[in-house]
This record gives sequence, structure tokens and C-alpha cells, in this order.
Amino acid sequence: MSDNDKRPHDEAVEKELEGVPEEFLDGGENEADGAEDGEDSPENAIAALRADLDAAKQDVLYARAETQNVRRRLEKDVQDARNYAATGFARDILSVADNLARAIESVPAEYRDDEKMSRFIAGIEATQREIEKVFAQHGITRIAATGLPLDPNVHQAMMEVPAGEGQEPGTVVQELQSGYMIKDRLLRPAMVSVAK
Repeated sequence: MSDNDKRPHDEAVEKELEGVPEEFLDGGENEADGAEDGEDSPENAIAALRADLDAAKQDVLYARAETQNVRRRLEKDVQDARNYAATGFARDILSVADNLARAIESVPAEYRDDEKMSRFIAGIEATQREIEKVFAQHGITRIAATGLPLDPNVHQAMMEVPAGEGQEPGTVVQELQSGYMIKDRLLRPAMVSVAK
């Protein structure tokens, strides 16, 4: 008698199972065959689970590393935003500082001796000092130029002039317009004339 003959015959169950392949209906024999081949042995199942666990651990490590990188990038972006938020405003205010410096330089010496004019000049100089103080508070510094070798990272050569006595070629002879840095970034290059 076959296994199928041992099973109770229920017409409703038989109708449900019509068209189902024999290998799915005959579960006992195939399971035994698989166990003999070693495919579904407990050792293989444990090995597969360990491999899945190792893969999951690796994925978690990669996810942590990526999260840490994203966090660092965001912290750097926030810090840069704090450090350089005033860049646009600082560029605009540089022309005001330039004009104050030009005004002070253009005052004739005889006006400085006049009592009324000397107070006016002192007021302009105080305003210039206040702008320099605000610049310093925001990390805006003036770029040194005159007497130094030309540095294309911070100097912009506007013209070449014949080298004078004791001047090396490629040295900044005159500063035509002051240059500024904001922290470690160039805000505006110094416009200079260079000895040739």
C-alpha cells in the first residue's frame, strides 16, 4: 500500500489538491532525501544564518560610518556658515573703508594744524579705527603687500615698474588698493604694482 492509500480520502481535499504537482504533495519522502543530501541540515542552516548575521553587521558598520561622515559634513557646513556669513556684507563695506582711508590721506598738512579742521579729521580717523575694530572682531584682516614678493594667491599685479635701488624683481613696490582676508579665505586681493 502506498502512502497515498494510507491517507484518509476526503473528496473536498482531493478537489483542492487537483493540479498540484506530486512532489509538493509527497512531502515526507523529499524531506528525507534533502536531509540525506545535507541541504537542509541544521549545520547548513546555522552557517547560512551566520553568513546573514555577518552581512548585517557589515551593513550596520557601513551605515554608522556614513552617518558619521554626514554628521561631520553638516558640522563643517554649519561652522563655515558661521565663519563666513558676513562675507557679502564685508565685501560691500570694504569700499567705505577705502574711501575713509583716501579721505584721511588727502587732507593737507595745514588743515591738521587748524583747530576746527583737526577735530573734523580726528572724527574721520576715529571712524576708520572703529571700522578696523569691527573687521578684527569678524576675522577680517588686511593683507600685507609692500616690500613682499608677489603672491598670486593674495596679490593682483596691476602694473610693472622698473626696479629701484635695493628692490628685487617680482617684489611689490606699491599697494594701489588694500587686500583683505576673512579668516582663511580671500575676501579681496591686494592690487599692487610690481618691480620688473
